Amino acid sequence: MELSHIEHIGIAVKDLKQTIKYYEDVLGLKCYAIEEVKDQRVKTAFFMLGQTKIELLESTDKEGPIGKFIEKKGEGIHHLAFAVNGINSALVELKEKGIQLVDQNPRKGAEGLDIAFLHPKSTHGVLTELCENKNK
Repeated sequence: MELSHIEHIGIAVKDLKQTIKYYEDVLGLKCYAIEEVKDQRVKTAFFMLGQTKIELLESTDKEGPIGKFIEKKGEGIHHLAFAVNGINSALVELKEKGIQLVDQNPRKGAEGLDIAFLHPKSTHGVLTELCENKNK
């Protein structure tokens, strides 16, 4: 498996508009994209810091994954995402190594990336996302 960099850090938030204001007005970052990912029941906002993105995640459905996360744990870091070359072969390799996969096959995520999650039970408590940009 070939990881190239941290693609983004996903942060669950209750109020996207209010949190964007904090990142822009206090931290001086610029939100460059807002997108709804309907099948994940989430609205996202992205900031770039160096080569790494920060992804804010607001639930559009309290029964969706982010809604449930916030209900259980509150706002905060939700996942760590790595850029990978060859996401399909990475999933096969990880499964062979005994890693529990949330996604057996990649699916479409925000910004048109192919994504797949690894279960935190297999990754020492960190929900881990693999991302591949096949448009590059």
